[in-house]
Amino acid sequence: MIIETLVVGSLQTNCYLVGDEQTGACAVVDPGDDADQILRALGHAQVPLTVQYVIDTHAHFDHILANRDLLRALSVQQESRPELILHAAEAPLLAADGGAAWFGFTPVPSPKPDRFVADGDVLSVGQISLQVLHTPGHSPGSISLYCAAEGVLFAGDVLFRQGVGRHDLPGGDWAALMDSIRDRLFVLPDETRVYPGHGPATTIGLEKRDNLLARGL
Repeated sequence: MIIETLVVGSLQTNCYLVGDEQTGACAVVDPGDDADQILRALGHAQVPLTVQYVIDTHAHFDHILANRDLLRALSVQQESRPELILHAAEAPLLAADGGAAWFGFTPVPSPKPDRFVADGDVLSVGQISLQVLHTPGHSPGSISLYCAAEGVLFAGDVLFRQGVGRHDLPGGDWAALMDSIRDRLFVLPDETRVYPGHGPATTIGLEKRDNLLARGL
């Protein structure tokens, strides 16, 4: 499994390239900005990569700003255009450009999703299986992506190293966020490596032990 972390945009969002070494299939998770940087990284990967999916863990602007330019470029570079993946509950926020104008950022309209996913769906990236976990609280349709075989979780803005996602934006819900962390994420094996939407990676075990916010304290 190839995992490359790219820090993009003014809010330092983690964009992930998730690739299958055997087939070259790839997903781009949270292209928050800087489409050119993402395209360069794809071109310089250790094996040739073909992007099957662009996955938004949620639709806040700092996770979607490169959707349009990335999909446009890849539709020319590849034989087939990647699918844009989102949870249906995030569709209104995506249509509102991720709320960019709320924070004084220039909106960049995103294409409409090609597919909505729901809890329990599995996205196959070559031989890699990414299970969709619906983890609302930061936003109504926030999802996390879990690969059990590799012990890896892409958590979006739900769980961070020593922190949790904001719940004070429109659609946020503190109780739902705590339920998502406790009932969906903290039940995963302690050794599961967590790749968050911002900041350094961590593990489920470390956050269960040390993250007071994630424990609702």
